[in-house]
Amino acid sequence: MREIRSSLIADVVPVPLLAFTVAFVISSLPVALKDEPKPAEPAPDQWLPATAYAVPKETAPEGEGYFSIIEGHNGRLYIGTHANGLNAWLVEFDPKAGQMRTVVDAQKAIGSNAKGFAAQAKIHTRNNVGASGRIYFGTKQGYPTKDEKWTDYPGGYPMVYDPKTGRTRVYPIPVPHQGVSGITPDEFRGVAYISTCSDHRPGPHESAHFLVLDLDSGKYRDLLDTEHIYAFIVVDNQHRAYHPLRGGDIARYDPASGKVDRLKQTIDSKPPTADSHLADLEGHPLNWDISPDGKTLYCVPMSTNQLYAYDLAIIGEPGALATGAVFRGRSLGPLVSGAKTIDCRAMCVGPRGDVWAAVTVPSPLGISLAHLVSFHPGDQAPRDCGPISIRNPNYTEFTDKAGKPLPGHGGIFKTPGGVTTTRHVLLGICQTHDGSVNILALQPYTVLRIGPDLLK
Repeated sequence: MREIRSSLIADVVPVPLLAFTVAFVISSLPVALKDEPKPAEPAPDQWLPATAYAVPKETAPEGEGYFSIIEGHNGRLYIGTHANGLNAWLVEFDPKAGQMRTVVDAQKAIGSNAKGFAAQAKIHTRNNVGASGRIYFGTKQGYPTKDEKWTDYPGGYPMVYDPKTGRTRVYPIPVPHQGVSGITPDEFRGVAYISTCSDHRPGPHESAHFLVLDLDSGKYRDLLDTEHIYAFIVVDNQHRAYHPLRGGDIARYDPASGKVDRLKQTIDSKPPTADSHLADLEGHPLNWDISPDGKTLYCVPMSTNQLYAYDLAIIGEPGALATGAVFRGRSLGPLVSGAKTIDCRAMCVGPRGDVWAAVTVPSPLGISLAHLVSFHPGDQAPRDCGPISIRNPNYTEFTDKAGKPLPGHGGIFKTPGGVTTTRHVLLGICQTHDGSVNILALQPYTVLRIGPDLLK
């Protein structure tokens, strides 16, 4: 459990956020909460079977990864990996062949031999695809030892991989010593939007710059420091880019005017409540994704059992960080009915406009039990599709030749009823055009693929 307790907590939940840390530890460690309901193990017909595929182990030696999974125009998935102190890779997964291969070596692409905290140890961005079919992703820092300084890390690099040519373009570091945690292209405008992360170095609040990258010249325009941890950026149908701000407001950049508006948000015509985690003064990780028509933003705060939707067809006040505009949201209902504690770091909007979330809830089985949740526009509430099982439990080796358990392989669990599932939080999700849903699980770093025939 060393990797889960140290690196994932440090990466997703910055040290000063004690409440987040406690909640994350409770939901991640294999212990059941005393105040949670104690239902029996799910019945055999309640499990949602997934086919598991191991990400190449040399690219994720600790069995970890993050939000980085997206479908390319070629029907293949592109997955970012993490090898702390060493390197990060972009992996291509061909679902039809059931095969994976590395297509980008981050250190090689930038021409670096750095190790330790100076290495590009993670691809943490939720990868995005441009209209051209190119894959947009970025690198970020890992974890320093007691003898390393946060300034030893030079900074992360935005990268663009072209599956048609196999070539990768590397852009300069946008903010020295900060990683790249978000990148969203708007190739129609010839730009990409970048979000950086300081990982609370220096503190007390996260430094997270919202920038515009000119894809031709490679030059940046720094819009502002949002101080919001691990932000996703979305672009609406009017080419306006949105980035959350610490404290609950939303920054919206309009490339037509070159100005930024500061939008106040409401939920069901009222300010966000404290338990929604939408306006935390210390920030809270937010899952964001946008509908295919660019008109609706969906949001799930990491620790809130609720799906929200925002109408992006709003007219904001003009001017830099104007204060009069309103970001209007509404509650769509709980993800898992009756759950008091959840963890969601994996939410996406599929190609047909359906919302998908991979959620874990405390379980009397002693694990964080994984559920798949869906929402179709027009539904009264999200639908819990059920707990996820693994139909091919021997999909990879879990022991060495001597029968000793391999390190970083403790995330797969067999229930008393003989069902194989995962025991830790889930980190990424993507629906492909064939209707399949693909989820990233931990230890070993694994793609769980659920076919469309099971999701009707």
